[in-house]
Amino acid sequence: MIRRNKLMDLMICKHFKFFGPYMNSVACRCLCLVLIVLLLRVVCVPSFPKFGEFQSRSLNSVFDSPSLLNLDKGVRKDKFLEVPQIVWGLNNQKIAFARACLTARMLNRTLLMPKLSASLFYKEVDRLQPISFDKVFHFEKFNSLCNGFVRLGRFSDLSNRTEPRELQKGSGRKWTSERDLAQLREFREYPEDEVEVIRIVGKNPFLWHDHWPVKDYAKIFECLVLVDEIAKEVERVVAKIREVGSNINVKRDKFEMSTNSEIPPTPYLAVHMRVEIDWMIHCKKLEQRSNINQICSSKEEILERVGHIDNIAKPSVVYLAVADSLLEDPKILQGWKEGLIPYEKKRLGVWDIYSKHPYLIQSAIDYEVCLRADVFVGNSFSTFSSLIVLERTQRLITTGFTRSCERHTRWDSYAYNILGVGEGPQKWTTDMSASSLQAISYGTSNISC
Repeated sequence: MIRRNKLMDLMICKHFKFFGPYMNSVACRCLCLVLIVLLLRVVCVPSFPKFGEFQSRSLNSVFDSPSLLNLDKGVRKDKFLEVPQIVWGLNNQKIAFARACLTARMLNRTLLMPKLSASLFYKEVDRLQPISFDKVFHFEKFNSLCNGFVRLGRFSDLSNRTEPRELQKGSGRKWTSERDLAQLREFREYPEDEVEVIRIVGKNPFLWHDHWPVKDYAKIFECLVLVDEIAKEVERVVAKIREVGSNINVKRDKFEMSTNSEIPPTPYLAVHMRVEIDWMIHCKKLEQRSNINQICSSKEEILERVGHIDNIAKPSVVYLAVADSLLEDPKILQGWKEGLIPYEKKRLGVWDIYSKHPYLIQSAIDYEVCLRADVFVGNSFSTFSSLIVLERTQRLITTGFTRSCERHTRWDSYAYNILGVGEGPQKWTTDMSASSLQAISYGTSNISC
């Protein structure tokens, strides 16, 4: 009789007659509790893969992005990446160095301090003069400013416990960006990832495929600080420019001295003037190939457009960053509009500062002088100009400006090869949201403003 009652209890519970007299039975209560738990598990807890599968998916999702923006434990200090000597002009070398850093970051390795090139030779590789990175840029400050993002190491840091594993960079049209990225991903997996040093051989880093956004490059450039010796040379040149500007505006300065206890530094304009013969040949060919007529600018066009910039206090010094071949040409100092007084290295009296240094250091000084200018004007198809505008845009963002095209700021930049408002040059900022450095490396007429 008892067994029969229990069976009936279960049948009643099964048909959800919860409000009957059998609700008080222990068996029914237990069964209801089990059903509720199962129901809650199905509704509230999603199904999970096995732990190994989950771990694999997590790692793959992290490494799917070449940028690798989240390195919680920092860059590994016991695994290294070695790259070929970095060559060509200053602008090319800065881009190549940054690309090498970002490649090392993707592999989660310390970049062994590369050799730069003090001389400018494009084909005569045997004539390149290697110069250590820390003879140009501050090694310790770089690691401090880029801490947790990328890291530089010295060859003395190596334990040499394993032979370097070579990574041969592909070339040619068949070596696509996808194949290049797949190769890099292979080298962060076992067994390649276990070796102490991965040595990349082949073409120089400027010619590698680009897998990183502009903002990552900007971060690297922010960490590049000139060594004290070169920084002092920059200070001497800038001080000379401002001194000349103060002498030009002596009456205004005397008035300001009588009304203000603190006088701001005399502003100056810097123009990266590309009118040398080899550049004009190059840009004419580029215009023909790309069917774009906004690449080359004659001296007359540059002078005319710079003269129409409306936020330049006049009279004002115009520092001309020009090729050495133009320093003996008096024509570049002629024809400027009233109130714009042009100076190049020799007229300024600072040629002795430049002449004692190799090409790379001279370019680094000129780069910094242009970077610090109150107004900068360059060519948007020049990598040198484009890198300066990138850094000026980054500084603009740092000061809180997000939209600078409609107003005048401390870091105004213009592209003289593109016609802007009122017969002047087009205002210019870098598109910091771009997915690669393509436009900066090879030029563009599609500037942000």
